[in-house]
Amino acid sequence: MGTLKCNLHNYNGLNWTTNNDDLASNTVSADLVLCFGSKNILSRKDIYSQLSSRFLCDQIAMCTTSGEIFNTTVQDDSLVAVSISFAKTKVVSTEVNISEYKNSYDAGLSLTEKLPKQHLKYVLVLSDGSLVNGSELVKGLNQGVENKILVTGGLAGDGSDFKSTLVGINNNPSEGKIIAIGFYGNNLVVSHGSGGGWDEFGLEKTVTKSANNKLFQLDGKSCLEVYKKYLGNEANNLPASALLFPLSVILPGNTKPVVRTILSISEEEQSMTFAGDIPEGSKVKFMKANFDSLISAVSKAAQKTKIENVASPDFSLLISCIGRKLVLGSRIDEELEFVNEAYSGKTPLIGFYSYGEISPLVKEFSCELHNQTMTITSFYEF
Repeated sequence: MGTLKCNLHNYNGLNWTTNNDDLASNTVSADLVLCFGSKNILSRKDIYSQLSSRFLCDQIAMCTTSGEIFNTTVQDDSLVAVSISFAKTKVVSTEVNISEYKNSYDAGLSLTEKLPKQHLKYVLVLSDGSLVNGSELVKGLNQGVENKILVTGGLAGDGSDFKSTLVGINNNPSEGKIIAIGFYGNNLVVSHGSGGGWDEFGLEKTVTKSANNKLFQLDGKSCLEVYKKYLGNEANNLPASALLFPLSVILPGNTKPVVRTILSISEEEQSMTFAGDIPEGSKVKFMKANFDSLISAVSKAAQKTKIENVASPDFSLLISCIGRKLVLGSRIDEELEFVNEAYSGKTPLIGFYSYGEISPLVKEFSCELHNQTMTITSFYEF
């Protein structure tokens, strides 16, 4: 194991439990605390005072979820936290509110520009999931770090309600917030992986009319009619059945696909609205759920985060999509068990189910917005 030390904490609204019995009822000192919880808990007026009384820490970050990840279990209406202490790494945080900017691109750019760049190794971003355009946000983030620094993170969730989300650092979380945490030093290694596991079917088509995250035409035809044709009888169950049939999208200028979740359809406009932008000229294929592939894909994602000559990470942050949680249902814990097995059960796992995941597609720094994907960020300090 490396020099990074962390402990996991679980709060059910009344009591704390932890993976370290010595800390069950004691105040915990740390360099960074990441908290992921239901809106029911994180909207409490005294939530930050509660957290700051338990954790002696200058950096306490909070984010609402669509489900909390605590080792190999998925929880609802709870709060999970990881307290992290570094031996040789420093952390610096900054925040913006989308209401102060013309668009999400400008907010992302400003957010990363606020971070000192000298010795910056990695940036963790937690963003409002309702008011922020995730696709534009990642473009701004990439520009802000000049595609030279790894950025991962996710969009906050609100269960399956999709009404409002809360994010904050060192204060009560609120709507519209986007936070960035910079990690500094040469002794930290951060790796990433992502996995989907959806099966593509049908012919590739070209987006011929779209506006931001709203799709109108594929190959010059109504996208909704084309989509219904491919779904067959499942078209009668729209929009609910759309979670089972996301789109594989190759954005202009890219060669690797990202997955886009369908949020809603409009019979009047003959349009489909997605959880991320689909620019004109994008190449798309329809996808369908393969339960075994969805679960096994996360094992491959975990393997991608392992580094040579080290058995397991010191700590791994898991951010998965609410769409996967709804599709997998009672099998949802299995995707966490596969990650745990990949690390031989030696790595603390924590995270949340989100409205969008932020991570590079491959072993490069430029991040992308993902849907229906499990993203894993693993930390090693030497």
